[in-house]
Amino acid sequence: MIRSEHSQPVAHAQVANSSSMAKLALTGSAIVLSLAMLLIAGNSSAAGSAVALESPRIDQGNQRSLQRGAQAFVNNCMGCHTANYQRYSRLAQDLGLSEEDVAANLIFTTDEAGEPTKVGALMANNMTTEYGKQSFGVMPPNLALTARSRGVDWIYSFLRAYYVDPTRTGTGVNNLVYPGTAMPHILWEQQGWQTPILGEEENGAVPITGLELTSPGTMTPEEYDDLVADITNFLAYMADPIKQTRHRIGIIVMLFLFGLLAIAYILKKEYWKDVV
Repeated sequence: MIRSEHSQPVAHAQVANSSSMAKLALTGSAIVLSLAMLLIAGNSSAAGSAVALESPRIDQGNQRSLQRGAQAFVNNCMGCHTANYQRYSRLAQDLGLSEEDVAANLIFTTDEAGEPTKVGALMANNMTTEYGKQSFGVMPPNLALTARSRGVDWIYSFLRAYYVDPTRTGTGVNNLVYPGTAMPHILWEQQGWQTPILGEEENGAVPITGLELTSPGTMTPEEYDDLVADITNFLAYMADPIKQTRHRIGIIVMLFLFGLLAIAYILKKEYWKDVV
């Protein structure tokens, strides 16, 4: 009888414990699923385009790609766009460059006093807001966080989707990913000129089914795709410069937590081994 009286509450405790663990497991699963849905929704909304986007093969751990992307960005994009959430000194540190290399090859601006921009300065240009609006109708945006707001697929596809459009009197070009863009095709010398391939008329409109390279540039299509991928990789780096470090720390933390879980499980088995 004594054994029966004591075994009953132990059984109830074990059932209650199992029920609590099941609830925790369900709660954890629900949280993981919710986060996954948020990420999927975020990626879908970041694209912001009605056409199918292509994914570039990029790697933020590839310093050579980042160096090429930084050079292309400075030479082709920074005349109009800024990236003034990023410092040249941080770029040098992360891309494996010396400050002397950055000053000689990536800095072409001056400060308000007319002196060469310092390596510790932000990546800004000298275009004023008034001049930007006068030239393009809108001030060219800061590109430091574009990879977060638009997504790398959008950037990569956008830079490959320019085509000749005579109706666009300002720039003479349009873009499948971002129709009506005010940005001219700054990489036209490298890519060349594309013309639209028109489909059959539907509901009074003639759809564009693709683009054809009719006037080649200085690069082959494969070389141009590599150039755009490097620029995209660099923009992705600027949007999240600590990504590689965060991933390394995350792996260490996860290994620590798994080790802690194993120790906790062994201790639990030791404490409960004499419980009937």
